Amino acid sequence: VGGRYTSDKRTAHVLRRTFIGGNTEPFGGMPTLIATTSDFDGSKTFTDFNPRVSVSWSPNNAHNFYVSYSQGFKGGSFDPRGQSTSVNADLDGDGDVDQDDVFQFFLFEPEEVDSYELGWKTRSADGRITSNLAVFFAEYSNVQIPGSVGGIDPVTGAQTFFGVTTNAGKAEFYGLEWEGTAQLGEGVFTDGDDFSIAWGGGVIDAGYEQFIAGSPPVDVSDQRVIQNTPKWSGAIATNYTMPLALGESGGDLSVITQTSYKSRTNQFETRNNFLDQGGYTLFDASLVWNSDDGMYQLGLHGKNLTDKEYRVAGYNFMATNPDGSLVTPLTPTLGAEGVLTSFYGPPRTVTATFEVKF
Repeated sequence: VGGRYTSDKRTAHVLRRTFIGGNTEPFGGMPTLIATTSDFDGSKTFTDFNPRVSVSWSPNNAHNFYVSYSQGFKGGSFDPRGQSTSVNADLDGDGDVDQDDVFQFFLFEPEEVDSYELGWKTRSADGRITSNLAVFFAEYSNVQIPGSVGGIDPVTGAQTFFGVTTNAGKAEFYGLEWEGTAQLGEGVFTDGDDFSIAWGGGVIDAGYEQFIAGSPPVDVSDQRVIQNTPKWSGAIATNYTMPLALGESGGDLSVITQTSYKSRTNQFETRNNFLDQGGYTLFDASLVWNSDDGMYQLGLHGKNLTDKEYRVAGYNFMATNPDGSLVTPLTPTLGAEGVLTSFYGPPRTVTATFEVKF
């Protein structure tokens, strides 16, 4: 049984200006200020108490069963990407648009979660096999959603975009995780060698139960998805180590592989068929030699050896339908033609390393 009290004070000063005529003063210039698009100062303290309760039972040294409940808290803050001059709505409902509305525009509230977990940990074969199995349920409130929107700079009249972090209503996560290790053999091919594997994976069903958006406010939770949370994910690693001398130096050579998988991943809280990444598998491998005295290490490492192309992030400033397709005719939400940009993970890479420890 335990708990934690948090007092989290956040202070922000956001100043965005546009100059012409060279570098700004800190860099030795004397430019001319033509626009101030953000000038915001804000401070707020967020407090919370988070309890934790856990009960475990071990019928013997090989098995441990547990159940736990915990509460989590992520403090609120102010989005530094915001633009104060873009605020034109009465966000606090007092009948006018003033600095209080700018404060509400930059502010996003704390996120809280209630987590429940039931698990089983085992050790067998004199510790050569371990297994950790857990099922969990998590209920989130005020989920923090970072985003970007396109608009018109009210000072310069130019197309621009700025950040907006909002709070969704509620989200629920159900899932199962399993991880373990196994030493499969010793002396498999030669005296002193060793072969082992390690694995980890899970399945998660995550979704919004409430997501209020728009004006007038409506619940669009059935049109929203959880970001960067694939339903299925997993990895398996193998390690074969054998004695190998290099010249007069004794040592061990390890052949290490890792294969990982992720199912479909959504980049944002709205579906986008051009940015969301379908399921994919990555394969990595390494050859690592270590001297017996621990002084030297040689390595050859390969990442993404199948040269898989996979998206990891992006920006979308094109209007989309709830199913993720683009609105027809194409409708930009920034600029005359819109922006749809995707960023990819690293391609195949091969590196060599040499380490000396003193």
